[in-house]
Amino acid sequence: MHRRASVLVAVLWCVALLSLVVVGVLHTARLDLMVQKNYGDRVQAHYLALAGIEKAKALLYQDAADRKRAKVNHSGELYNSARDFKDITLGRGVFRVFRRGREDEGGGTIYGVGDEESRLNANTASQEALAKLYGMTPDVAAAIVDWRDGDSTVSPGGAEADYYMALQPPHMPRNGPFQTVRELLMVRGITRELLLGRDLYQNGFFDPAGDDSNNGQSLDAAGVLDAGWAGVLTVDSEASQLNAAGESRLDVQSADETALTGIPGITADIARAIVAYRGRNRFESLANLLDVTPAQNGNQQAGPGRRNANNNPNGQNGGGGPSVISENLFYDIADLLTVGSDSGTAGAINVNTASLTVLTCLPGVNEALARAIINYRRSSGYFANVGYLLKVPGMNRDIFKQIAGLVTVRSETFRILSEGTVKSTGVRQRIQVIVRLGAGSIDTLSYREDL
Repeated sequence: MHRRASVLVAVLWCVALLSLVVVGVLHTARLDLMVQKNYGDRVQAHYLALAGIEKAKALLYQDAADRKRAKVNHSGELYNSARDFKDITLGRGVFRVFRRGREDEGGGTIYGVGDEESRLNANTASQEALAKLYGMTPDVAAAIVDWRDGDSTVSPGGAEADYYMALQPPHMPRNGPFQTVRELLMVRGITRELLLGRDLYQNGFFDPAGDDSNNGQSLDAAGVLDAGWAGVLTVDSEASQLNAAGESRLDVQSADETALTGIPGITADIARAIVAYRGRNRFESLANLLDVTPAQNGNQQAGPGRRNANNNPNGQNGGGGPSVISENLFYDIADLLTVGSDSGTAGAINVNTASLTVLTCLPGVNEALARAIINYRRSSGYFANVGYLLKVPGMNRDIFKQIAGLVTVRSETFRILSEGTVKSTGVRQRIQVIVRLGAGSIDTLSYREDL
């Protein structure tokens, strides 16, 4: 009897041990299945986010083609379009293309693409323009210029190789264009707080998880995220020298009279006056067209007693009479002409999309004039070409001459932030790309998944 009881106890122990083994195996198998499912969901979320990227690229390409046919530089269609970009169902999940709204847009979440031409380009902005950013000091602005310039000469207040090589660990300044905005963190005097603000992962959200839960705020709550300087800077913006129809603009600096008269509104007399003007003065920007006065014998020279057009507050080139190009004619031809033969203008700022902060970085533009520009495009529609800036209350020819060569009314470089989500589990992935419209293509300039 005692022996039977011992056997029974042994059997029970074996059953208990086997039960533990089975439970452990089942638990491990369940974890493996959960890991595999989570991995599978992450892969699906990744491709959902890619679907959002590809849809945005296709719509940008189509929008560009539509604008060319309509001969319109800017439509604004895809900057705020919940119909195209908010929670689009695809398979087991959804995707959305979105961005954080700026202060002048009311904050919150906006479903659409971002515009790189609405930002200040850290590779081309002057030291004076950089110094206008909130919290920027003259020394930090000088250090930025020193980092990107091609020489080793230290600007007043700036920094070159001697400073950076004395750091631990040491490094060299690039002495070339910034490759990313985050590279600015390597420049003397720039901290994460200054560059990124509360957007530490540079993704438009408060925290690493991206759920926007900090301080009780939700993703769709109104409010503006302090994104630091990175929220208004770029290294990728560039405007091509094409008109609204996608055709090359005519260079007034080198075109002959015959070519100039091919522009609607430019008569033979006006063409002759333009050629005579540039024999005395180099065109700094299209704004100088407003200084062109009637040609005198086609070969008038600026004598010692003649005032240069660039110094004449009345826009006349020193006694030759009133300008042969009226503002109304200027509105009609500004999009058809350019100054210089370069294919593009790096760092041109789109006045149809730029924020108050970026507009005030332009020379001669204070906060009141920047607000007037924003109010004009809201009330009167987008600027058809840069000449229409002259219609803005408070804009005069002197200010216009300073900014005409620095601005554009069309964007060709865009930031796309896409998020894919698997509905059943809530797993999500984000991808951000910066793309540029080209001739018959749309090219990717940068790609990020660490969002």
